[in-house]
Amino acid sequence: MADTKASKHLSSTNGGNIITDIKNLSSLLKTRRTVTFAYGFMFAFFAFTIFVAFSPSPNSSSPWFANIFSSSASTASPGSSISSYLLPNNTPITTTTTPPEQGHDISSLPSQNTTRINNTSSPSPNSKAEAKVPPSVKNLTQSTVLQPNQTANSSIVIKEPNFANNQTQTAPNSNKGQVVKPKPNQTTVAVPGTAQLASNQSGSVPTKSGSFVKKTSGDQEKGDAVKSVASTFTASPSNKQSTVTKQSNETNSGVGVKQGIDDLVNCNFFDGKWVKDDSYPLYKPGSCSLIDEQFNCILNGRPDKDYQKYKWKPKGCTLPRLNPGRMLDMLRGKRLVFVGDSLNRNMWESLVCILKGSVKDQSKVYEVNGRVHFRGEASYSFAFEDYNCTIEFFVSPFLVQEWELPEKDGSKKETLRLDLVGRSSGQYEGADIVVFNTGHWWTHDKTSKGKDYYQEGSHVYDELNVLEAFRKALTTWARWVDASINPTKSLVFFRGYSASHFSGGQWNSGGQCDSEVEPIKNVTYLREYPSKMLVLEKVLRNMKTHVKYLNVTQMTDFRKDGHPSVYRKKNLSPEERKSTLQFQDCSHWCLPGVPDAWNEILYAELLVNEKQQQQTKKRP
Repeated sequence: MADTKASKHLSSTNGGNIITDIKNLSSLLKTRRTVTFAYGFMFAFFAFTIFVAFSPSPNSSSPWFANIFSSSASTASPGSSISSYLLPNNTPITTTTTPPEQGHDISSLPSQNTTRINNTSSPSPNSKAEAKVPPSVKNLTQSTVLQPNQTANSSIVIKEPNFANNQTQTAPNSNKGQVVKPKPNQTTVAVPGTAQLASNQSGSVPTKSGSFVKKTSGDQEKGDAVKSVASTFTASPSNKQSTVTKQSNETNSGVGVKQGIDDLVNCNFFDGKWVKDDSYPLYKPGSCSLIDEQFNCILNGRPDKDYQKYKWKPKGCTLPRLNPGRMLDMLRGKRLVFVGDSLNRNMWESLVCILKGSVKDQSKVYEVNGRVHFRGEASYSFAFEDYNCTIEFFVSPFLVQEWELPEKDGSKKETLRLDLVGRSSGQYEGADIVVFNTGHWWTHDKTSKGKDYYQEGSHVYDELNVLEAFRKALTTWARWVDASINPTKSLVFFRGYSASHFSGGQWNSGGQCDSEVEPIKNVTYLREYPSKMLVLEKVLRNMKTHVKYLNVTQMTDFRKDGHPSVYRKKNLSPEERKSTLQFQDCSHWCLPGVPDAWNEILYAELLVNEKQQQQTKKRP
């Protein structure tokens, strides 16, 4: 009985407690149902995640889980794959090396390293630097952009080198991916979307197009070590552009210059326009005492000076500014000879003045025979002693011989021997560079009329058309060049006809140009191409020797403002100048002036020729 009571009491007591506890727990769960459900769901989610991660199916549609523990990501920092997936804009730039393309052997230097954006591949093991790109520039492509009027074979356009040596300039902001060559030990900031490797790591240097070219031993010898660093950018639109710096004088030896030379190869130097450039002239007016009085317009009292401030700009390229030190280096140990009329004397004096101004010891530049006036003698020669070179001029206005034929009465008759090359030809046939010209003397009365003047052998033509006489004379000259000049040693140029601008008459009949102070700007006012130059072109095409034609006719036709006009003599009063109007000089050119541009073209031609010779030597 006691046991029964005890059992009932225990059952009653324990049962009551359990029921109460269950009710309390049920009440507690009802109040915290939401929290309990959340914890349960999270536990189930992580359990499922771990299961899938360690037991991926080969056909899984969730590559992210498989890639978390993939061995291919072992080189990346922990969590890099996850961050790449969750933050797709953190796209690395990888630099890969591609083999050189087979392009034009002169006009293009193929890029040997290309920079691109890669969203899927892991960083290249050869990459030395990385730069992260903001989303705003993620899809920027790093291909070379052709400039206006640039052909597909061209590498890059040379920037206007209007600055002094060792001067730096901040270029305008650009998003075209251009990188220009900095000074040695100077850092260049890349445009967004490009990754640049330090040159001492990759062995390459950046070009102005943003691509890379292999650095040659010649570049290293000439001090063209260039350092580039990858730059970090933010996603802010205001930081999408960067400032680039460049070395001011592009004529120093280096990759930028070589790329510019490639661009010059296929450029027509003579199709262009004159542009105002305050960095000109190439030498200070009045600084060169060698300029003949006839060409020294400023010292002769010409008041306007804008005619000196023009640079010739071809449509397809930019001519490099003539660097006298660089040109003298190219002329070291050589003879550069001008042969022709007084227009070639104009060009010769221009070049001597440009080069002489760069020599520190002026006593080591002198006319070999001590002459100080450069009219009336058959030849002149300026020596540059430190460079062991000479710049020479031989007077030969027709390139064939002026002759005197004895008459029966003992007098002498002037003729022009169309079958005999100029008398001085033997003195310059071994020269390294020869620049010929003729043209203006064929417009004089005797030559233009052609009556009882032209001679071949012992025969004097009663009358001969001037164009036919011109063709015969040039054919005689061309045969001499083919027979006497060694094309493997010498460069031969022929400068074309230089335009005159007589208004109201000819040089001896009141022709004037003293009121002209600006160039012609509308091509419709230019004259037709001279028929004599068409004859010249045909003769040049039939020659064995390759002769470079400096076709300056159109570029000079624009420059009606560049002639001495009444300022061909010094110390003349206004009344004296007025009385000399009928003898104005509208054929020759003031110096500094137009002939300086001819010499810049000659300089560009020599740069191209030097590059071609270097490439020829490298070929097996």
